[in-house]
Amino acid sequence: MSTEMVNDSSDILREKSALVFPALPYPEDALEPIISAKTVGFHYGKHQKAYFDNLIKLVTDTDYSDMPLEQIIEGTAGRPERTAIFNNASQLWNHTFYWQSLSPKGGGEPPAALKQKIEAAFGSVDAFKKEFAGAAVAQFGSGWAWLIFEADKLKVVKTANANAPLPKNARVLLTIDVWEHAYYLDYQNRRADYVNAVLDKLINWEFALQNLNK
Repeated sequence: MSTEMVNDSSDILREKSALVFPALPYPEDALEPIISAKTVGFHYGKHQKAYFDNLIKLVTDTDYSDMPLEQIIEGTAGRPERTAIFNNASQLWNHTFYWQSLSPKGGGEPPAALKQKIEAAFGSVDAFKKEFAGAAVAQFGSGWAWLIFEADKLKVVKTANANAPLPKNARVLLTIDVWEHAYYLDYQNRRADYVNAVLDKLINWEFALQNLNK
């Protein structure tokens, strides 16, 4: 089968779905030197795009084909017969949220309103970073570390593989991806160096504040 025929087939499937591949919120080289353009290119352009393409194929001509992404995730979570759909849908959501959790102008001090919440929950911004980095580094294998707002308090949680903390009574504020493809080209096995560099230089406090105020 020619490449042209494969591309035509993929285009037809995408036209039958309500889903759209999300744009990267900045150029691929915008996160350098913390995260290289090469890593972003593979991570966004290969890994995340594959989740999107797989999801389109899996939901075409099913009850999920016209659903928004979060509804697909809610409808397939915990259903073994829908594991493939859930994994690809959740990973598409997780990655989209991850790119927004980073900013070329990130790091530094959080906005005052967010800083107050962080200090109330963790004692200080530095204490939060230590707990967040600890969760990210301690996640065994592939997964994610998250900052969430639940029961009127900020909390750090971690999830494995494609899972995300999306309970209806909690708000997700930030995430760091600790799958190896997120950092291995730049940091090899030094996950802690990657996590700490992101927290110090790239973490998008403004995005977290927007999510807190939703």
